Amino acid sequence: MTAEQRVQRTADADALCVRAYEECGGPEVGTALVAVGGYGRGELAPHSDLDVVLVSDDGFDPGEVAGTVWYPLWDSGTTIDHSVRHFSEMVTASEGDLRVALGLLDIRHLAGDPNLTLRLRTTMLAQWRRSAKSRLPALQELVRSRHERAGELAHLSVPDLKEAAGGLRDATVLKALVATWLVDVPHVALEQSRQSLLDVRDHVHLIAGRATDRVTPEMWSELAERLGLDDARDAQRHVRELGRRITHLSRLTWRRVDDVLAGPNQVGVRRPVLTPVAPGVAVANGEVVLDRTARPADDPVLLLRACAEAAEKDLVLAPPTAARLAAEGAALPEPWPAEARQALVRMLASGRSLLPIWETLEETGALARILPEWERIALLPHASAIHRFTVDRHVVETCVEASALIRSVARPDVLMVSALLHDIGKGGLTEHSVAGEPIARTIAERMGFEPDAVDLIARLVRWHLLLSETATTRDPDDPATVERVASRIDSVEALSLLTALTEADAKAASPQAWSSWRAGLILDLSRRVRAALDSGVALPPVEPDVVPIPKSVRKGGISLDVETVGDGSRVTVIAPDRVGLLADFAAMFAMERIPVRAARIWAQESYGVAVWEVATPGLDAGFLHDKYDAIVAGRLDPTRRLRPAGPGELAPTVEVRPDASRLSTVLEVRAADRPGIVYLVCSALARLDIAVRSAHVDTLGPQAVDVFYLQESGAGALSETRAAEAAHAVRSALSSAATPS
Repeated sequence: MTAEQRVQRTADADALCVRAYEECGGPEVGTALVAVGGYGRGELAPHSDLDVVLVSDDGFDPGEVAGTVWYPLWDSGTTIDHSVRHFSEMVTASEGDLRVALGLLDIRHLAGDPNLTLRLRTTMLAQWRRSAKSRLPALQELVRSRHERAGELAHLSVPDLKEAAGGLRDATVLKALVATWLVDVPHVALEQSRQSLLDVRDHVHLIAGRATDRVTPEMWSELAERLGLDDARDAQRHVRELGRRITHLSRLTWRRVDDVLAGPNQVGVRRPVLTPVAPGVAVANGEVVLDRTARPADDPVLLLRACAEAAEKDLVLAPPTAARLAAEGAALPEPWPAEARQALVRMLASGRSLLPIWETLEETGALARILPEWERIALLPHASAIHRFTVDRHVVETCVEASALIRSVARPDVLMVSALLHDIGKGGLTEHSVAGEPIARTIAERMGFEPDAVDLIARLVRWHLLLSETATTRDPDDPATVERVASRIDSVEALSLLTALTEADAKAASPQAWSSWRAGLILDLSRRVRAALDSGVALPPVEPDVVPIPKSVRKGGISLDVETVGDGSRVTVIAPDRVGLLADFAAMFAMERIPVRAARIWAQESYGVAVWEVATPGLDAGFLHDKYDAIVAGRLDPTRRLRPAGPGELAPTVEVRPDASRLSTVLEVRAADRPGIVYLVCSALARLDIAVRSAHVDTLGPQAVDVFYLQESGAGALSETRAAEAAHAVRSALSSAATPS
């Protein structure tokens, strides 16, 4: 019903505007009241503004109507975006501002002189067509900037129905591109998607009770009910499919615009020239199509061959071609022939060109012929906030990142297929790397990989998180850390592939997932594991540096040095050793909300040396020193500001990991990410006279995963009783009500 309701809302608004114009004595000649933008298109949502302009012929004075026509509209409670312009001012504004030009393509007459409105509309459209070739590059840059700022509707956790790529703004731009007469767009597909997205926006306005284009997480269930869908997951899929379809149409159309702007005018050319590039495959007007010799029913590799050619040549895979191959193409035999497997790898390794090809395969249904298992992750939102894309798009982005790393591995084909399948197990209740292993094995066998390669792909999918999780939450100097990886990845070839897959996966997730700090940890662990696999012996632990003890420290003070390292800082603190020293250092950072990544602590003579890796670059050593002094002197009380979790938060988990080290007791803490966790843990342990040898802090979306290597003050791992006591104390410190000291 929403389309009919939009028609009714527009009719009601029109009647209101006509009445206002007539009541203030608006002239019938020389002046007109017109609707522009979304109101001009008749697309009013429940809480939309009315975009109206009072326009007059040059030299014609609209009189009092210019000031009084708005009062009846305001009195009705309607929100209006209004202006008063002469005809020439409208033309000038359109010439100077692309946004204005787009809005004026949808001028619609409301009241006054209809001939003036018709002349204005005709002038705007003619001006747009006349200047299109010179203005389209600027419009394309405007669209690209908006996409970078707003993200993609199909993949955002909080989609913006208007501004995001694939949103209503893009649909309007596509209509403007068609109006140039330079390119065409599949009208039915665009209009169906646009109307459906307008329906969604109408419901979002009604749910929110105000004008908004953003679908927040709590809206999905009610939106599903309003759309007649089963649940929130179906509502998300529906909206994301609309966004993906409009994005696909937008990318194809802009590629065609590029060809028009770059190529000669093809006036008089009645039939495109086909240039053969592979058996059954040709290029015409910048698109990969089938040539006259193609026999889809007899050539099962034809689809993959066309995809590989389009991807490697950075051309458009013509959607009608993909749709025809999806409908008429022969099924791939099992196992696949070598040519099919090689064509898939060529496509996956094509870099950024892969994305539009993959979108075409999805939109035409052709992807199901290549990878039917893709449906389980299609448009699936990520559970982790650290990911910027849905699962399916993240996988494609991982392939894009992996394509830049194929020179570093012996089996590029295994790397690319592992990148494609690494998250194929998501969407179920089982941990996705465990669930994905047998699925990946089945797919690799179907693709015709030899048994050793099948085992390698399955193992990479099973352990694709191993390096990143171990590097960020375990002590690299502990032999058990290297053993943990080497026992699961038992060859240098597999380790090389896993390292490349880890990097590609992290880069595709988000910039912070492959920060210089995380990259350094992962690559260092990979180096240590490689040395162990080559020699059969782990690298010896790095002995603590012997640092000179400054005179100020020998006299009872502290030394604090700050070094900027990559995207953070390394803070080295030396002070007389005492129980609670580490907790005071942690409080120093927490009070200033400085994120701690890792800490390494050792005793030298009677002094404590602590090296902290923090996520804030350019710290001032003097400022930190003053903060520490205030904490030790009691002028600042951390317990008043660094309180444990409140009753509404998810309870923290604290577990002893007995197999993580033979030299220390490893305590793993998972809690909601907030300042003060390291301080609360260290304070609780200090009260038990337990030493923290090193701390490794990582944040995965909203969750902090902190690992502490503990020893008794006299050295040595904790007994089972003491370990349980430590875990209980830390759990209580993180979850009980804070009591200010």
